[in-house]
Amino acid sequence: MPSDTPAPAATTGMFTPIAVDRASQMIVEQIKQLIRTDSLRPGDRLPSERELCQQFGVSRVTIREALRVLEANGLLSIRVGAHGGAFLTEPSTQRLGEGLADLLSLSRMTASDVTEARMIVEGAILPLIIDRATDEDIADLIRLTDEGHEALAAGRYSMDMSAAFHVRLAECAHNPALTMLIHSFHGPMLMSLQEAKVSAPLMGKKGVDEHRWLALAIGKRDLAAAQKLMRAHLERTATRVAGH
Repeated sequence: MPSDTPAPAATTGMFTPIAVDRASQMIVEQIKQLIRTDSLRPGDRLPSERELCQQFGVSRVTIREALRVLEANGLLSIRVGAHGGAFLTEPSTQRLGEGLADLLSLSRMTASDVTEARMIVEGAILPLIIDRATDEDIADLIRLTDEGHEALAAGRYSMDMSAAFHVRLAECAHNPALTMLIHSFHGPMLMSLQEAKVSAPLMGKKGVDEHRWLALAIGKRDLAAAQKLMRAHLERTATRVAGH
């Protein structure tokens, strides 16, 4: 019976031998460059460790170190078993968002910095959202606000729900680059919202109400009303995290 496991990408002659010094890093960079040029694509399986050792001219330890780095960066998935191997994956915006959240917690970046950036980015994409949002997009936004109000009534509303609304809102611009940007910003956004909640724990209902009014304004293609709501919504968050 034929196997449904993808065959290794045709990589004969694709890789070049490297110097021993910083070898694993150079392997990582070669593979990244091949991904950038579409010579390697998500779903492709890399050659076996033995084949990679031969093509790069390095030890198996060095190959494994490079593969671990690629896996940690979300570019590679290691599968075990008869049909296992090292498979290229689509870069994950969730992983990028987690990395930015770590950066926020470990650097001098503050929740105020994050909110200020949100005011610039989310405000700027509203005209695109007004112009491009579909009926399905608007229905999704309304549904998220309904779920938010239900969660508030049940005492289980979380800042994850608020962040999810803003991510879905950005998707309404139907611009893949903007969607990637906002998705990657999810982690820092969530951390800033959690700080805002600590400062004003009873403001959840106001925020959910504003989400709904914003969704309705978008449904009416009322840019001025949407911009006013977004500005008030984010300025209140900025006030709540000021000084943190």
